[in-house]
Amino acid sequence: MTTKDSKIPGATIERIALYSRPLEKFLEQETELISSERLAALCNVNPAQVRKDLSYFGEFGVRGIGYNVRDLLSEIRKILVSDREWKLAIAGVGNMGKALVENVNLLKRGYKFVAAFDSNPERIGKRLPSGLTVQPLTSIGPSKEESGFEIGVITTGPAYAQAAADSFIRAGVRAILNFSAFQVRQPEGCLVENVDFSIKLDDLAYHLSSIRGKK
Repeated sequence: MTTKDSKIPGATIERIALYSRPLEKFLEQETELISSERLAALCNVNPAQVRKDLSYFGEFGVRGIGYNVRDLLSEIRKILVSDREWKLAIAGVGNMGKALVENVNLLKRGYKFVAAFDSNPERIGKRLPSGLTVQPLTSIGPSKEESGFEIGVITTGPAYAQAAADSFIRAGVRAILNFSAFQVRQPEGCLVENVDFSIKLDDLAYHLSSIRGKK
């Protein structure tokens, strides 16, 4: 029922992931059915958008009745391939890095950190609350062979971001999530998602100034 069709908009995949969040809560509350209207309202989109997004992957729900919460969440997890465990490695174990490693919501959704690396000699060898021992960036390759992580996460300073990315790529990692302020290059055959908080803040500041200007 799922597909990897490249014609599916990236924004649709992001919204599909968004829809899973309230569904998880309803499942915990043992809610059986949910309408597209209610799901749309909780996700700040319109009902037609919810139905269109889901239609890329098949027929869900019953007209006039709604969606079965458990079944829809199960199908979304299949779509996102989040119905399995994904092994992650992190480069950079400062405050942000440690917060991500200890994030229980990531673990709950199947994203498990199995290795941690840093370039700071004072951090190397330290044991994190999760049980991971911080290794030098030069150990990414051997660690990949041992633990088999599939996704690399970068929270280093900008000066070390590309070096960390290159180490992940040489080790055979084909998906990288980069939180540093440096825009990591995306080589052929590797997925790179650059998340720059300052850009998001610039966007917020721009729209905030527009709102103030209307008062």
